[in-house]
Amino acid sequence: MKYLVMVQGTQADYEAMRGRTSANSPAWSEEELQTMFAYMGAINDDLAETGELVDGQGLAEPAQTRRVTLGDDGKAVITDGPYSETKELLAGYWVLECESLERVTEIAARVAGCPQPAGAPDYPVVIRPIMDGSGDI
Repeated sequence: MKYLVMVQGTQADYEAMRGRTSANSPAWSEEELQTMFAYMGAINDDLAETGELVDGQGLAEPAQTRRVTLGDDGKAVITDGPYSETKELLAGYWVLECESLERVTEIAARVAGCPQPAGAPDYPVVIRPIMDGSGDI
């Protein structure tokens, strides 16, 4: 079965990773950032080796996003990010092919254990089963 494993973040988190402290997150040092990249890289390597990794990507910061909705007149309304009304956004994801929900939960727990500076916010790692073409999970 395929699963989408998602990690969240905010614009402030991306700023913190560039060394800028905010009210919600301490600044990351270069060493802390490299430790996080190495940790996530090891997860990716392990998942590729087991054949469970279908795809995985980190996403650009919310300031580089664009949202498209329909206005009352039915025309597209385009808004550039970041969005003050949205706190957390998708920061990265993995598409995994795992034998069970228990296995993908083990992987998500490992992702949740990613090292970060003391005082940095903790976000949940979200698992969603991916439906097949027939609408079944």
